[in-house]
Amino acid sequence: MWHHNLHMSGWVYIMTNKPRGTLYVGVTNNLPRRVWEHREGVVDGFTKSHSLKMLVYMEEHATMPLAIQREKNIKHWLRKWKIDLIEGRNPKWDDLFDQLA
Repeated sequence: MWHHNLHMSGWVYIMTNKPRGTLYVGVTNNLPRRVWEHREGVVDGFTKSHSLKMLVYMEEHATMPLAIQREKNIKHWLRKWKIDLIEGRNPKWDDLFDQLA
């Protein structure tokens, strides 16, 4: 389901600290690296200060501009819509980091 070329496109992703916890919507062109950075706390900011280490949602886009637009849209959504988006693909709120390999 998640098997794609992880380095040739843009990715929108959601990090959290626990199921239905604090949510962070991000965008990157290198999902494994970016999620590793969140998990290891190597970049100061919102995800580090809130211990958001679980990757619970990801979607691939053909280009970074498309991914950036999608990220901006999702960031303006109601929290319930974000939770519905996550639970539509990941109902158990599993950490998807290991699926990136």
